[in-house]
Amino acid sequence: MSYGFLDIAITPGVRAVQAQMGADQLWQDFKGQRDFDRFGAQEAAFIAERDSFYLATVSETGWPYVQHRGGPRGFLTLLDERTLAFADYRGNRQYLTLGNLAANDRTCLFLMDYPRRTRMKLYMRAEAVALDADPALTERVCAAGGRGRPERMIRLHLQSFDWNCPQHITPRFSEPEISEAIRPLHEQLARLEDENRALRAQLAQRGHAP
Repeated sequence: MSYGFLDIAITPGVRAVQAQMGADQLWQDFKGQRDFDRFGAQEAAFIAERDSFYLATVSETGWPYVQHRGGPRGFLTLLDERTLAFADYRGNRQYLTLGNLAANDRTCLFLMDYPRRTRMKLYMRAEAVALDADPALTERVCAAGGRGRPERMIRLHLQSFDWNCPQHITPRFSEPEISEAIRPLHEQLARLEDENRALRAQLAQRGHAP
């Protein structure tokens, strides 16, 4: 059974607050473009470009925990139209996310594109997969690269996703993005330096001091 993002997100408590704030009629029968239960070409391209994401889980005591995951572009691997996976590398060995998922497989991911002020949020169910349990998956996911020693795979099954309003996203740029943006300036500077050297050489041949 497929769900829209708001079918999952809007609980009785949320509806009560919406009614209190006079906003319940706005969302009562809202559908719009928010019923996304599989990835298309737009989502596949967006996911492939990400070099980090935020992963939220909930503990057995009810406390949420948000973890930042990073790696080379494409380390969050699209397996099919409803499945993602990433390699889980050894870290500080607290295993907070893994422990939470063992008790409750529900998770929420935020994927950010700060330069373009775009945010994708996903409700997913997660499972830990041993490295030797699915060699094909391990080879495919680890091929994306990463630092450290992988201990397992995390496979994520999509329930629904949505795109967020960019209003309050502050543009931020990574070092590679900045380097690419100023590359034309470096190329122009190199051309000007070459021209300058050539002019100096011509002046020197004519007996003029540069």
